[in-house]
Amino acid sequence: MTNTGKDELETLIGELVAIETENPPGNEGTCAEYIQEWFADRGIDADLLAEPYSDRPQLGVRVGDGDPTLVLNGHIDVVPAGDRNQWEYDPYGAEVADGALYGRGSVDMKTGVAIGMLATAQFADEIESGELSGSIVFHAAIGEETAEPGTKTLLEQGYDGDYAVVLEPTDLRTATSEKGLAWYEIQIDGDPSHASRPDQGANAIVRAQSVLNALAEYDETVRERTDELVGQAYSTVTMFEAGTKENVVPERATVTIDRRFLPRENIEEIDAEIDALLADVESEYDIRTSWERTRTYESAAIDPDSPLATVFQRHSAAIADVSTEAWGINASTDVRNFVNDADIEAITWGPGDISQAHTYDEHVSLEAAATGLDVLLEAGWVVLADGLE
Repeated sequence: MTNTGKDELETLIGELVAIETENPPGNEGTCAEYIQEWFADRGIDADLLAEPYSDRPQLGVRVGDGDPTLVLNGHIDVVPAGDRNQWEYDPYGAEVADGALYGRGSVDMKTGVAIGMLATAQFADEIESGELSGSIVFHAAIGEETAEPGTKTLLEQGYDGDYAVVLEPTDLRTATSEKGLAWYEIQIDGDPSHASRPDQGANAIVRAQSVLNALAEYDETVRERTDELVGQAYSTVTMFEAGTKENVVPERATVTIDRRFLPRENIEEIDAEIDALLADVESEYDIRTSWERTRTYESAAIDPDSPLATVFQRHSAAIADVSTEAWGINASTDVRNFVNDADIEAITWGPGDISQAHTYDEHVSLEAAATGLDVLLEAGWVVLADGLE
């Protein structure tokens, strides 16, 4: 890549990072409008969509009508920056130091969005000139961080294709499977009373201990479930809430668990496991509980030797010396919408170190970003020029 190309990429990443798109609450609109204008400046029509939410537009691009169609997907929402005093760098300053660009979303995943935009613009020129016979689609999706149907809606609105790359940070490794994620809130009921008369009530915190013990045993059980590509399943207690005042015996306690599940597990079976666990606790300890699954990211998997995966493995190895071994990602991404909802062959692949995601002083190596764009252009050309049949 020329210095001019690297400068353009650095500028684009910085401008995207500088637009605050925290979710919650969901501030993606300004960024979507910026991306629309960016494409318009290059003579490319980009559509703002008011679905699924009229006040949070997302963006879709389609260029060409030939086969095959490659979809490049990125989400533009980021997790909140948190305590600004914990940041050495302004989370929305897009400052560059020692070859890295700092800011919330720099890794997760505005660098992926940036290389997707630049690749889409280049492929669009080559499609319109007749050099490439395929078609290119680009997504700037909302709501990925909170499992909202941004990407799913874009696919339903016709921004779909034959192959897809979800441009999340993987250090350019090609992920063909990913864990699922479900969050459960479990409520334990008690009876309130004044703390000077504790025996008059029933302390929900004390009752919750039996639930926590059962959940610890459940976690031990699910950790025995493993997958060759994505590793262990987990069930982790992540939140506990109870009490309204220092001198009131609490009438309610809420436990939240984060359940990471394998491609071979399904959410209905997991729901049944949680239901049975709580039924056993209720029966043994004579307590009342209820539960709700509040968020779900389904697991997803394709053949590790799929044509799309093979192309990206080969070019990542040739350009960036990345392993070609089959691999899965532990995090959850919108790749599930392609594989499960739209039956599209899709991988998760992109530049950047995922361990930087959601951290203070999140940053991305600009050299890694430039290498990622090089690989994407080379591998994408193969898909669009030659097809993968």
